Amino acid sequence: MTLTFFNQFLSPSLMGIPLIALAIIIPSMTLLNSSNRWISNRLMTLQEWFINRFTYQLMQPINLNGHKWAMILVALMLFLITMNLLGLLPYTFTPTTQLSLNMAFAIPLWLTTVLIGLLNQPTSSLAHLLPEGTPTLLVPILILIETISLFIRPLALGVRLTANLTAGHLLMQLIATAAFTLINMMPTVALLTSLILFLLTILEVAVAMIQAYVFVLLLSLYLQENV
Repeated sequence: MTLTFFNQFLSPSLMGIPLIALAIIIPSMTLLNSSNRWISNRLMTLQEWFINRFTYQLMQPINLNGHKWAMILVALMLFLITMNLLGLLPYTFTPTTQLSLNMAFAIPLWLTTVLIGLLNQPTSSLAHLLPEGTPTLLVPILILIETISLFIRPLALGVRLTANLTAGHLLMQLIATAAFTLINMMPTVALLTSLILFLLTILEVAVAMIQAYVFVLLLSLYLQENV
């Protein structure tokens, strides 16, 4: 039974061909494309409004040099949201439950922000490793701690997204299994369990969107420190 619970996190395959690539491509197909019409439909208008508001909120605290990242961060945000939400549908696979995929997003983007800071403002970037006014005896220790915390950032990004989605999916399957098992023995308890499952599903929809937002927001904060 334990193996069955964790089977949902295995990369699916068909005839020995991994289908994770298909699961990554499909979310981008759900986004609407702009048309040449003067008046867009309601869904397109809502999508454009969401993108514009998110871009404004994300880029507002960042100076003009960091606005070049707007398209990358917005595209990543939309990609993560659609992939997380589609993973909640039955008989689907959520690629963002794989730590390797999340780290493939986190490490290159984090490393790029660090390199930008070292190239454009090396003194300010290195100053983050040692707070002003630090006693001489604590200088090596604080530099070591700040360096470790700097390299932990991409790991925290990937692990946070993976852990939250994995825990939610696993809890939903555990509660669903309990409701299905109790439906013949204790129908009332099974009904209450199904109600809890419904509320948890709503919570997971919110978590899927919030975690995508937090992932991109933290990247924008790292960018803000280095531009």
